[in-house]
Amino acid sequence: MMFDVSLFTTALLGRPLAIGALLTISLSVSVMAVSLAIAMFTGRLATSKNKAARWTIAVYVWLFRGAPALLVLLFIWNGLPQIFPGFRGDWFTPFLAAFIALTLIQIAYLTEIFRSAYSAVNVGQREGASALGLHNGQMFFLVILPQAMRIALPALVNEFISLLKSTSLATIISLSELMTVTQFAIATSFQFLEWYSAALVYYLAMVSVLTAIQIRIERKLSRGHRAAV
Repeated sequence: MMFDVSLFTTALLGRPLAIGALLTISLSVSVMAVSLAIAMFTGRLATSKNKAARWTIAVYVWLFRGAPALLVLLFIWNGLPQIFPGFRGDWFTPFLAAFIALTLIQIAYLTEIFRSAYSAVNVGQREGASALGLHNGQMFFLVILPQAMRIALPALVNEFISLLKSTSLATIISLSELMTVTQFAIATSFQFLEWYSAALVYYLAMVSVLTAIQIRIERKLSRGHRAAV
């Protein structure tokens, strides 16, 4: 069977895939924003002198980096209602389940990224900030975090790209994201290549935009660094 260009164009420009892509972006941005906010501090705890805090973070990272994302997703969607009856209500939607599962996983990965980034900040920076009379909070937000963000940025964007693609796993719990919409369309039309190709264009477009943003931010953050060097 020949590739149907007309169907591909209809799929690409049609409403269903566009809505699915918007849901994919919404889920990805929500997960990344919350994970980023939490991981900035869990990454700091991972470098803490407090042994209990370090071990707690290490166990969390080991657990959620080791567990397959699909298993975590199914555990949240099917397991939480079994453990906590309150999750059996209509409010516990596939979107919320996917958000919780992916956030738990992302926090683990981002924690490791920030742990490495914090460790890469020169000790002299901390000593200099301390000599200027900055307390720990000021030292963290004004000195350590900005430098760590510059170091961690490429890895963070890569994680965001991986997250964007990982949302396709939510098709298993019937979340109407991009791949779920594509599968439904294929089930009714039996035209595989056209719909998969249209979905691929959406994913490539989203990844390309993220890559362009990454390059722009990296250039902006590196200006002061290059000038100082």
